Amino acid sequence: MFYKAKLAFLAVPKTGSSAYETALAPHADLVISEPPSLKHAPVYRYNRFIRPMFLKVCDVELDVMAVMRDPISWLGSWWRYRQRPFMQGKPNATHGISFDDFVLAYMKGKKPEFADVGSQYKFLERQPNGTGVTHLFRYEDQARLQAFLTERLGVTFELRQENVSPARPVELSKEVEKRFRRKLAEEFALYESIPTA
Repeated sequence: MFYKAKLAFLAVPKTGSSAYETALAPHADLVISEPPSLKHAPVYRYNRFIRPMFLKVCDVELDVMAVMRDPISWLGSWWRYRQRPFMQGKPNATHGISFDDFVLAYMKGKKPEFADVGSQYKFLERQPNGTGVTHLFRYEDQARLQAFLTERLGVTFELRQENVSPARPVELSKEVEKRFRRKLAEEFALYESIPTA
């Protein structure tokens, strides 16, 4: 949270939020690093717990910004992230699971633990009182995102990679991709609605 800039940066998982936190924490007025349920507070949780604090105590409404990743790339990052060596044998590990099978499992109503990674669309969903993301950026458009932050915060910063998923090709069959795009059309529609540079 940046009080003078009137900006809250929500940390959507698997969108580089840890790297931005490290780079921008020295300039922030409030940083929530733990627990993950608060570090990665979606719009509804921000609206319920964090927004009222600034509104009632400081009489200020912060703009809300967030980053969204291409839905296939986002799931690919989760799939690779859960293949880190120490996760071997854990119920949420994806060792021995193809990306096709991971995406198929993600589309189920009752997801197995290894594919239960939430939803960017639900994370970013506007609330009944109107609270929503004011500035939404594509993860793949880092130049636009960094230019916005530099201008809005009046600072320069350098990013370094953190929480990097293991390198592995992410291959999704055309048939599974077609089903995924149809079933989660709102995810793709939201991503496609984000302006580019």
